[in-house]
Amino acid sequence: MLATQATDAELISRSLAEPEAFAAIFERHYADVHRYLARRIGSHGADDLAAATFTTAFAQRRRFVPQHDSARPWLFGIATKLLLGERRRERRMLQRIARLAAQERPSLGAVYPGPDGLDGPLAAALRAMNPGRRDALLLLAWAELSYEEIAVALSLRVGTVRSRISRARRELRERLQPDPKEAR
Repeated sequence: MLATQATDAELISRSLAEPEAFAAIFERHYADVHRYLARRIGSHGADDLAAATFTTAFAQRRRFVPQHDSARPWLFGIATKLLLGERRRERRMLQRIARLAAQERPSLGAVYPGPDGLDGPLAAALRAMNPGRRDALLLLAWAELSYEEIAVALSLRVGTVRSRISRARRELRERLQPDPKEAR
């Protein structure tokens, strides 16, 4: 069976004996994973994290559970977890620098730079949002995953995903609505 005809699950299974079969997974999904990460952290950071996503996926391919024929939810889950880890490391580093320099901590914008092409109130509202809600919402909006795929990516129940996305939408609406008192 040609790699273009095989499902992701079949390719990952085959890659256990023939590691080069995993290249088709990379070719199929790298651009989507990179695009998602670039929208989250900018294109420069996305290069490294997208590469790390596929390196991690290759190393952990024995753990892949073929619930779906597509590896997209699994890959986006890995990418999201790596992104969270990167942000935690960055935050800890900035805190150490701040303590050493005896200065105020950098602003939230410095800790979480706006993604490429996203600035202003929407970027600020996303940065201020609960990280679990933000991840679920952005996997839906930017990675175009279904609720079920998001549940797989984040190791959550579908009901939890629905709840997080609903709350995230409500929070965004509240943050982005103009204050009626200011309109007077």
